[in-house]
Parts: sequence; structure tokens; C-alpha cells
Amino acid sequence: MLIHVGDNDFANQIENEKGIVLVDFWATWCGPCKMIAPVLEQLSSEIPEIKIAKVEVDENPASASKYRITSIPTLMVFKNGTVVETVVGFRPKQELEQIIRKHM
Repeated sequence: MLIHVGDNDFANQIENEKGIVLVDFWATWCGPCKMIAPVLEQLSSEIPEIKIAKVEVDENPASASKYRITSIPTLMVFKNGTVVETVVGFRPKQELEQIIRKHM
């Protein structure tokens, strides 16, 4: 499942969620963010037991600040509400899938 999350529902959708959530901190003007978007859509359909949440950093500065996002795209894997891995920059689908599966 791929959803868009904002500052108002970040805690409910991600920090309070049981299981694996992959959070993509991104911006509309970011080229690598545009490249990774279709990869995340593919992963959301191929690994339905995880949630993929997209957080637009310009519209949601509180969430970006809380997690000290300084470069985008930044992908964070949350397991039961805790960050277990962080990846900065574009990554190919196979690498992201390996990262997700090792935390399942």
C-alpha cells in the first residue's frame, strides 16, 4: 500500500504502526525523487504486507525536521514505529527490496 502522509498524521500512520513502513521523504522539484517514485509503486504492489508512505518535505517541515532530513530522497525503514535503516539517494528496486525484506 502506498499512501501520502503529512505532519498531522505522521505519528498515526508511521510511528504507531505495527510492522514495516518504508517512508520516502521527497520533494516535487527533486530529480532523483521522481526517478524513485515508480520503483516505490512497484514495490508497494509486489510486497503488499508493507506500507510505503511518501512525505513531501516542503509541505511537511515538522516531520522532515524531526528526522533530520538534509538530503532527498531519504528513505527510512520503520519497524513497529522505530527507524531501523536509512538510505539516502536513488537506489535500484532490487536493493530496496533487499533492504525491506531483511527487516520483515
